[in-house]
Amino acid sequence: MDQPAFKRVLLKLSGEALMGSQPFGIDETVVSAIADELREVWAAGVQIAIVIGGGNIIRGLAASHRGIERVTGDYMGMLATVINALALQDALEKRGVDTRVLSAVDIREVAEPFIRRRAIRHLEKGRLVIFAAGTGNPFFTTDSAAALRANEIHADVVLKATNVDGIYTADPNRDKTAQLLPEVTYQQVLERNLQVMDAAAISLCRENDLPIVVFKLLERGNIRRVVCGERVGSIVRTVASAPAPAG
Repeated sequence: MDQPAFKRVLLKLSGEALMGSQPFGIDETVVSAIADELREVWAAGVQIAIVIGGGNIIRGLAASHRGIERVTGDYMGMLATVINALALQDALEKRGVDTRVLSAVDIREVAEPFIRRRAIRHLEKGRLVIFAAGTGNPFFTTDSAAALRANEIHADVVLKATNVDGIYTADPNRDKTAQLLPEVTYQQVLERNLQVMDAAAISLCRENDLPIVVFKLLERGNIRRVVCGERVGSIVRTVASAPAPAG
């Protein structure tokens, strides 16, 4: 692996990323592929923290539309992220990666409670850290949790893994005229509703000048390329080097 461009990164994984081609649940083949890539980056000395979603199992907002009380649905979603975190931890540890799951909801039998200084200490000791249960509060997405945890641990960058190869002016799966935006500012994301992360997450990153790289997860080698500083996907930061096309 080439020389890493970042010392400490926060990777945001959606729960849907773990489904593969399945309609729901966890595809062990996909989890194994992600774990293989993460091991390569971890072995190069990069400190890796991960925030993982639970949308492959349940989403609180979607559950509320089906009659489940919103707060209850959100807590169910938090528990789903713990399931995903344990699955990823298992795959990583089978590959020799020392991994810790820290949960914002107290489940001491399966995960450590989230304590900021403990999380930083794990990273300093070379352990990969998975943050589960979002922020531990209803009404907050795992995108917000990713921005919060990244700032708390002083990450150099947020890596937002998606199913498309960057930020577009519109959904490229629905609009064939959508244009890829290699660089955009936080303000452009908010003003143009580019759906990178929710507004709270974008605002938190903007306030702390924390860049966000959006890239396609299931393209082999992309995590390594991003960590090594290659131009992969799109980047969100305070000032874009070139104007973004009008959308």
